[in-house]
Amino acid sequence: MNETTGAGTGQKVAIITGATGGIGSAIVGAYRELGYAVVATSREMPGSEDPQVLAVNADLVEPDAGERIVGAAMDRFGRVDSVVNSAGVYIGKAFTDYTDRDFDLIVGVNLRGFFNVSRSAVGAMLSRDGGGGHLVNISTSLVDHPNARVPCALASLTKGGLNAVTRELAIEYAARGIRVNCVSLGVVRTPMNPEATPELAARHPLGRMEEVDDVVQAIRYLEQASFVTGEILHVDGGQSAGG
Repeated sequence: MNETTGAGTGQKVAIITGATGGIGSAIVGAYRELGYAVVATSREMPGSEDPQVLAVNADLVEPDAGERIVGAAMDRFGRVDSVVNSAGVYIGKAFTDYTDRDFDLIVGVNLRGFFNVSRSAVGAMLSRDGGGGHLVNISTSLVDHPNARVPCALASLTKGGLNAVTRELAIEYAARGIRVNCVSLGVVRTPMNPEATPELAARHPLGRMEEVDDVVQAIRYLEQASFVTGEILHVDGGQSAGG
């Protein structure tokens, strides 16, 4: 293999979806700091000057997106060790205001995207001698602690599904050395939510908005916590506790 591939030296490889977002791009940087080669994917993913970062354009709503992303990872680096399903769509509306188009988009990214990428990635993990691997899903604490001021039925429907499948897959593949965990978030300060307004901060009992680094620290912990699987790690300033 050429010098841009990591498989020859046993270098681990992570796939990060939604990699152009504020959270996703930070996760890419975190995995590079951990020494991983990274496959970074989004609908419009800019190229990288880092030879250990492979940019892949993919729309997760498309049925073949997961297979293409994992295939690109295998072609370039020869293995897949971790996946962070960071891509997600949130549309806050009253339940009766959602359209079929909203449903198709949210389910397409949040569930189909997870399913297709993770299914192909687990297949690649199982094909490697010794197996093993790690999936990390991104959820919301609104699944556990709904808020009448924040109607989000489709987010709860899809992210609640990710919480459930995290536990199921953790048990299904524990004997094969594949761990599956989930990070359940509050309101994160990103380009979508740039201002720490009093209302947004007040949703968290700790009294501030969540920062991207809070998310990254949690994912780094889960990546390195070899005895943790099936965990829904709430990183929400106490929101899920009921404050």
